[in-house]
Amino acid sequence: MSPRPRRTLIAALVIASVAVPVSGAARPSAVPAPAPAALAPLRTATPAALAERYAAGRDGILAAERTAAGHGDRKRAAALRAMADPARHFLSFDGRDGGRAAEVFGDLSRAERIAVLVPGSDTSLDRYGRLRAGAAALQRELGGRSAVVAWLGYRTPGTVSPEVLTPGRADDAAPALRRFMAELAAAKPTARTSLLCHSYGSVVCGRAAHGLEVADIVLYGSPGTGADTTAGLRSRATVWAGRGAGDWVADVPHARLQLPFTTVGLGSDPLSPEFGARIFAAGDGGHSDYLKPGSASLENIARIVSGRTPHDAGEGSRA
Repeated sequence: MSPRPRRTLIAALVIASVAVPVSGAARPSAVPAPAPAALAPLRTATPAALAERYAAGRDGILAAERTAAGHGDRKRAAALRAMADPARHFLSFDGRDGGRAAEVFGDLSRAERIAVLVPGSDTSLDRYGRLRAGAAALQRELGGRSAVVAWLGYRTPGTVSPEVLTPGRADDAAPALRRFMAELAAAKPTARTSLLCHSYGSVVCGRAAHGLEVADIVLYGSPGTGADTTAGLRSRATVWAGRGAGDWVADVPHARLQLPFTTVGLGSDPLSPEFGARIFAAGDGGHSDYLKPGSASLENIARIVSGRTPHDAGEGSRA
């Protein structure tokens, strides 16, 4: 690594280390929630099997709502009551430690195209609206015979935190993502499935990529994957990358620094020729705009999920 990226990376770590205690002091205390009931793997996506799974998810949400209400957190309780609406469908739910959930948009039993969204930093039950809105917008763009799963399956790092500069949270999350994707593949073996990875979610996808049965891995707003090339992901999927012109993540230093007890930095820029991803046009939007209705990025991501070539697609040279 050249001296300048090294200095930039160290400076970013120092800034994050100082900022975290200040920002963390303002965060509310954790809201308690009961442990969810153990669920058998979903082996088939028939309407009956899904209805049973969704009912179990709803029971877990209502149990968490009662606990939050008893704790005096009316805001969390109200949010959970909305999540328990019978019109919403959760394959899994766990209200502890910021929350874990897998919500389905569209009819999974009939879906021929499935997209699994892996969110980035600062996503939790208390900040779930953006993930849900993006998943709903993508499912509308895809249309019939499609389903989108918003997979909040890990404790995401804070945007301003030391953890966001290291692959540690992604290493912890990767086994859960692999299990979920294997379960989905078993339940929907003939569906065309794509993994969509936003921001720090790209690192989670990078750590989980090996052996996943997916057609595409789509990286957007990505600070890196923890790998230096697409070959380093050890995946047979087509790897795509896009970045909006207004996305601040372009200024993140793309490098890695090995320290005695951790690795700081997330590897090569996924849009670089050296990384070797196929590039899709993502328009002029910012870091949170990739699944915004009417955006070029949403249209192109939907085209990829559908097995079509996105507009203005290109390919980086292989390293």
